Amino acid sequence: MIGGMGTAATESYVRLLNARTQAKKDQDYMNYILVNDATVPDRTSYILDHSQPSFYPDLLADIQQQSLLHPDFMVMVCNTAHYFFDDLQAATDVPLLHMPRIAIQEMCARYPEEQRIGLIATKGTIADGIYTHEIERTGREVVLGDAALQDQVMDLIYTYIKEQNVVNAALYHEILATMHDKFGVNVVVLGCTELSLAQEKAGDHPYQVIDAQSIIVDKTLALGRAFRESDAAGQALLKTMTD
Repeated sequence: MIGGMGTAATESYVRLLNARTQAKKDQDYMNYILVNDATVPDRTSYILDHSQPSFYPDLLADIQQQSLLHPDFMVMVCNTAHYFFDDLQAATDVPLLHMPRIAIQEMCARYPEEQRIGLIATKGTIADGIYTHEIERTGREVVLGDAALQDQVMDLIYTYIKEQNVVNAALYHEILATMHDKFGVNVVVLGCTELSLAQEKAGDHPYQVIDAQSIIVDKTLALGRAFRESDAAGQALLKTMTD
C-alpha cells in the first residue's frame, strides 16, 4: 500500500480493510506492507502548475523500493496520484491496481441504467481527467457542478480534513444534496480519498455514491484472500481487475 496522501485517508483505508476481514484470530488478517509517505508533494498543486514540485519522483522511489519485497500486488491510496499511473506501472513488474478504473467498473455494475454521473474531487483530479475519461469511455455523461460547488469540495478536503483532521458532515451532505437537487444526478463518484473518509464518518445521507476507496478495500481483500488460497487463484482474479 502506497499511502500518506493524506494520512487520515490512508488510515481509513487500513481501518476498513481490517474491519471487513472479519477475523477471528490474528492469522485471519491480511499480510500487508504500508508505506505512509506523507512528504509526497501535493498532487493538485503540481497538476495545476507544473512549476510546483512534482510528486512523481517520490512515488517512483516508493514503487521501486517496495517492488524489491516482491508483493503480489500494490494499491496506491490516492486518486489524484493516478496521474502518473502508466509511468509508475511501467517501472515495476508488480501489478498496480488502478483505483479509479476499478471504481467505475463497479459503478457500471451497480447502476447500469444511470447515464448522468456526478463527480466530486480535487481540482487536480478534475483537471487531469482521470475519472472523466473512465466514465466517458463507458458512454456516460460526467456532471461536475459549478465553481461554487468545487470551492466547497476543496474546502471540505483541504480546510477541514487535511488541515484540521475533521470531517464537516454538514458541508459534505450539502455538496451531495446540491449535486442531486441542482445538477440532477442520482449517482455521485467520490474521486478523492478524503471524500471517502467523509463517507466513512458521515455516511448518514440518502444519496447514492461510488466510494472509490471503499471499493478498492473490497477488491484488495478479495485479491489478498485469493493469493492466500493459491498463486493461480490470485493471478486469475487479478486478471479480471487489470484487463
